[in-house]
Amino acid sequence: MEAISGVFKARADAERAVNEAHSAGVPADMITLLIPGTADLVNREMQTVPTDTAEQPGMGKAFGALLGGGVGITGGALLVALVPGIGPITALGMLGAAILGAAGATVGAAAGGKLEESGSRGLPEDEIFVYEDALRKGNCVVVALAENEDSAKLLRELLKTEGADTVDAARDQWWIGLRSAEENHYTSSASGSGRDFAADEKFYRLGFESALHARTRCMEFDQVSAEMNAALEEAQQKYPDADVEEPFTRGYQRGRDHYQQLCDEASKAA
Repeated sequence: MEAISGVFKARADAERAVNEAHSAGVPADMITLLIPGTADLVNREMQTVPTDTAEQPGMGKAFGALLGGGVGITGGALLVALVPGIGPITALGMLGAAILGAAGATVGAAAGGKLEESGSRGLPEDEIFVYEDALRKGNCVVVALAENEDSAKLLRELLKTEGADTVDAARDQWWIGLRSAEENHYTSSASGSGRDFAADEKFYRLGFESALHARTRCMEFDQVSAEMNAALEEAQQKYPDADVEEPFTRGYQRGRDHYQQLCDEASKAA
């Protein structure tokens, strides 16, 4: 199972891509559309969705979700949830619920039970931070799961035809937006004295991105240290002649700090 993703500046283009995918035979539970929105927009969309009993919000992470008929899009139920560090997001179908759940949103009892049944096979947990950044900038994201290479090729071509930027392009834009501040921090901190950011950037970024993996980013450091060490070891095996450990480890810690800052800023704005 492979995740094929596209970032759209216009919601109408993203909705058209989803409908074209359905017409091409992509099942409703294998594709989702993620849409950012203000609280007012979420309230309006929630009023248009037939209400199913859902858990009420806990403290902080989300206010729950509703499932019902899709609004303006064929082939799926609509879900609304509050994602830490971003705000209100509307998603289409169970794949959307799984992605929002992995991003830290509480999706409620109705969605949660169905998610347990469907599982999260192929869920792109290492890309979710890229989707979040795109949504934070007001873009829409389409994510589909392809069962084989033919299906993956069809989806890539379809998303490109409808005007999507690739997730790799979105990832690069995300890093460009952070790079200057990270270079300044890296070279100005006492422990970074004498190190060259340009030489270390690849491994620093690997560590930074590893810390944003949806499975581990909300945990205490002692809970994720084994994951960090495994990711570091993988990088060292891939680049055996490079000095990987220090830039990777520092990037990992900065990635954790970055995500926490996003959540703190969103909490203050709420």
